[in-house]
Amino acid sequence: MIFLVLGIVLALVIALVISRHTDNDSEDEQPAAELPDDCCGAHEVCESDSLLRSDDKIEYYADEELDDFIGKEASYYDDKQIELFREVLYTLKEREVAGWLKSLQLRNVHPPHIIREEALMIVADRRGL
Repeated sequence: MIFLVLGIVLALVIALVISRHTDNDSEDEQPAAELPDDCCGAHEVCESDSLLRSDDKIEYYADEELDDFIGKEASYYDDKQIELFREVLYTLKEREVAGWLKSLQLRNVHPPHIIREEALMIVADRRGL
């Protein structure tokens, strides 16, 4: 009889531990659309860092003035125009840089080569590459 009671208590304790572990795991696994604003970029797939997101929604980052450069080739910017891109880039939060690049791509705005390289370095650093 004692072994039966101990077996039941042990089974309940194991079930409780497994239940808590499963609850903690489900809290850690958030869908990409619900990632917090301070997404660390260390997720296996972090929607905010992906340059290959499936949505084609254009999002602006207080950079509407860059639409003046739609279709312009990346190698044909003067210093003043490069600084305009740089100013936008360095006002972004690190977690926004990949989305900004995607937005520019969707808008057919080709950033100057140097700005694109700087932005990609920020994204790579954020991903820990």
